Amino acid sequence: MGVSNNITAVLNFTALLASIPIIGAGVWLASKQDNECIHNFRWHVLVLGLLVLLVSLAGFVGAYWNKQGLLAFYLCCMAILIALLLFLLAFAFIVTRPDGTYHVPGRGFKESMLYGFSPWLRNHVTTSHSWYKIKTCLADSNVCIKLTEDYVSADQFFKSHVSPLQSGCCKPPTYCGYNYVNPILWINPVNTIADPDCYLWSNDQNQLCYDCNACKAGLLGNLREEWRKANIILIVAVIVLISVHLITCSAFKNAQTEDLFRRYKRGWV
Repeated sequence: MGVSNNITAVLNFTALLASIPIIGAGVWLASKQDNECIHNFRWHVLVLGLLVLLVSLAGFVGAYWNKQGLLAFYLCCMAILIALLLFLLAFAFIVTRPDGTYHVPGRGFKESMLYGFSPWLRNHVTTSHSWYKIKTCLADSNVCIKLTEDYVSADQFFKSHVSPLQSGCCKPPTYCGYNYVNPILWINPVNTIADPDCYLWSNDQNQLCYDCNACKAGLLGNLREEWRKANIILIVAVIVLISVHLITCSAFKNAQTEDLFRRYKRGWV
């Protein structure tokens, strides 16, 4: 029984270590500029990672000091957390599967089309009520100002790999035909294409293209890229947690069986 408890303690310590990349992914997502402006998606992964850490710690304590009730609590809670992580992974994969970004000839960056992304993302991010707060947050950030520090010439900017958010919000769409002065300052073309985004562009640094559909699409493009990267970390962590949980359940069951056998043997003697 002592061997089984030691094995369980080691496994719970492994689960505790597996929570670290989940927490790291949550911190990384929460620190990104777009997620700072979208509070709905900011803390979910971090909270789940912290819960996995606390539950794993409880399981480690229960195994090390042979607290069977605490171990049972750990197994139940970890099963729920794994189910929540699996649900989050599946949901994130489904809503980020459609990709509205497309290559622009002669440009290093991509541009985005709003209706190329999932309806769920569009409905929860780009509605008028939500977008007013988001665009105000983006305007107060340095997401566009940073481009003027990083790129000077037109050739340098056009060959750059700026983020979908910067591509959509900090400059007019390429098809509008604006002429480059600097990354956030453009000269109106003689004939503007009849597209609302072409008329919504403004050289006012508080406006730029924050009201454009291209900016909304760029934000969704950023979210998609970031969640796709985070999903890779979460998948590996969930596989480790599932493996540890299954082995821990087996070890816990063996420990319970050995305990019953020991009691039966004492009673027989």
